[in-house]
Amino acid sequence: MAAVRSSLPLSSKVLTQIWSGCFSNPAKAFGIGLCSRRDRSTYTGQIIPPPAKYGGRHTVALIPGDGIGPELLNHVRELFRFSCVPVDFEVVNVNSGLAAEDDINNAITAIRRNGVALKGNIETNHTMPPSHKSRNNLLRTSLDLYANVMHCQSLPGVQTRHKNIDIIIIRENTEGEYSSLEHESVSGVVESLKIITRLNSLRIADYAFKLAREKGRRRVTAVHKANIMKLGDGLFLQCCKEVASGYPDITFDSMIVDNTTMQLVSKPQQFDVMVMPNLYGNVVSNVCAGLVGGPGLVPGANYGRNYAVFETATRNTGKSIADRNIANPTAMLLASCLMLDHLKLHDYANMIRTAVLTTMNETRLHTADIGGQGTTSDVVQAQHPEWKPICRRPRHDVCFAHV
Repeated sequence: MAAVRSSLPLSSKVLTQIWSGCFSNPAKAFGIGLCSRRDRSTYTGQIIPPPAKYGGRHTVALIPGDGIGPELLNHVRELFRFSCVPVDFEVVNVNSGLAAEDDINNAITAIRRNGVALKGNIETNHTMPPSHKSRNNLLRTSLDLYANVMHCQSLPGVQTRHKNIDIIIIRENTEGEYSSLEHESVSGVVESLKIITRLNSLRIADYAFKLAREKGRRRVTAVHKANIMKLGDGLFLQCCKEVASGYPDITFDSMIVDNTTMQLVSKPQQFDVMVMPNLYGNVVSNVCAGLVGGPGLVPGANYGRNYAVFETATRNTGKSIADRNIANPTAMLLASCLMLDHLKLHDYANMIRTAVLTTMNETRLHTADIGGQGTTSDVVQAQHPEWKPICRRPRHDVCFAHV
């Protein structure tokens, strides 16, 4: 594994060329050779991004979360400021250790107000009483963020066992095993209900096929356990088959979840677009993140009809490495680019994404999780070319441009 093999001035030199041409030719700045299919956000058009206001600026809810979330989102804010991104953040802190739900309700209200959020993961501690609901789950169900989308793609600069992985994972995000319906009517006997509905199964299947067609993908695989859960997963699989019949240009197949995990670690290149219920999506997402280098590399997005929330794909808090300046910022930075694409700020998204991927793939300034010696700050600072302040905005927002 390569360690730090180049100094920051080299990265600055590379980004000088990016800066000089990024707004006149976004496709060139984006770098098709580095990431062929990451040029746009992965929502399928159901959500209309909120209009810009206050002089063309967007307001986005920012939920720092726990663990490494606050420090990574501080770096995102710094990078946005240096890049003159026209986004203002409404910060809403959520204390995962409190029994009361006031904090998460405030966060949900902020997202309803702004339409878009960028968040760190909020810890769900299994030692809390059964009445304590996951804050992440409350947020997703309250806002009906029914589609969790993760694009898992090999990065040329990261050494992994498997190469040429390019999978889009679509996870139903609001029901299944995460329905929070558990009870213990008889001592020592717990019933935990898994909810699968026809309406939501058809909705997520249609989302998957629309996205596959939009992205020029050729195959959709439904992941299930219908051989055992014949009614629940059987309904999900039947809904996927019904939707597939309306997309004759896209090949449809299905795979049992245990076989899916084995196939992923042996030949992941066989998969294109995958759609699945909630819990399987959690497992498969983490497996795929591990295949391409770990949780610090892959961004994620949650889409509903009215709102969109962006975060790291695997939803790890990273509490063990919090405040040590060693967390990999790549996933959070790329999640912020998905957010910018959603807001139709494509030039800014391409500029930042190109800088991140250039640092990762060409300069190869890596954090310890992928074999390097760089700190979080090193990696973020490598995104910056040589800057010079050219204007000053209200509230001490400083705009910078390359010398």
